[in-house]
Amino acid sequence: MKQIVLSAFLALAFLSNVTAQSKKKQDQKAIKDMCGCYEVTFNFAETFEYSEDSTYIPSKVKHDKGLEWVQLVEDSKDKISMQHLLIVGSKEHPYIVKHWRQDWEYQNTDLYEYNHDNNWTYVSLPKDKVKGQWSQKVFQVDDSPRYEGSASWVHVDGKSYWESTTSAPLPRREYTKRSDYNVTVRSNRHEIVDNGWIHDQDNDKVIRENGKKDIVLAQEKGYNTYVKVEDSKCKAAQDYWKENQAKWAIVRAKWDEVFARNKDLSLEEKVDNKVLFKYLFDEENYKTADEINPLIESFVKK
Repeated sequence: MKQIVLSAFLALAFLSNVTAQSKKKQDQKAIKDMCGCYEVTFNFAETFEYSEDSTYIPSKVKHDKGLEWVQLVEDSKDKISMQHLLIVGSKEHPYIVKHWRQDWEYQNTDLYEYNHDNNWTYVSLPKDKVKGQWSQKVFQVDDSPRYEGSASWVHVDGKSYWESTTSAPLPRREYTKRSDYNVTVRSNRHEIVDNGWIHDQDNDKVIRENGKKDIVLAQEKGYNTYVKVEDSKCKAAQDYWKENQAKWAIVRAKWDEVFARNKDLSLEEKVDNKVLFKYLFDEENYKTADEINPLIESFVKK
């Protein structure tokens, strides 16, 4: 009898492992389906406002579009990294903007949660809480941290999607124009569709202060579509990455070393009155580890 029970238990464990591995492969395919060349639309509208100030002015509705190459940077057992490269300018004279990066890590327990005012809180999650989940880590154009969230990919009724809610700094389209709030609480949904993928967002614009309850100033809808086109349309971005990937590998490695310290992180907004990405986008300097590592370290508050 004991032998029968043991055999049944082992069979169930084997079946469970096979199912988990099959699900993981589905997840990996969905994530990597976001790579390639896309015509992108960026759409944002402030939907509700809660300010008691009668002079409050909501953000204008934003509609923008562009061509973007999503480059697969790393594809290992438990991590997939993808770099977004925006192509601007004319077809004859394209200019490449190193855009945001997203890293996906399987059953990741180490997260940096954005607090406010350029501070991130290190969080170590229990293994059972992230079982079967993927964390999405989003990085700024200089590969400094932006926001992270962990959740399960869902594959049902022909749909594949992932959604999570987490705090983040203000996006560039806002912080260059707004100073009346300091945190965006983002509800992100990434859904794979037949012609590409959709980045769907429901965001709260939040005023956050230590020791006080968050104040929601307004809410916002974001709806960005990525429509797949021929990879050849993004050749300029592919060429840029071939020429510059070694430099950005050094930058990522330095940031990985900073994150591996597993402690709360505070960053300077500027050093010598200059933001980090302006240093790193300098094509003449900051090419080697000897130049890049101390630069990044100078932005880490001790």
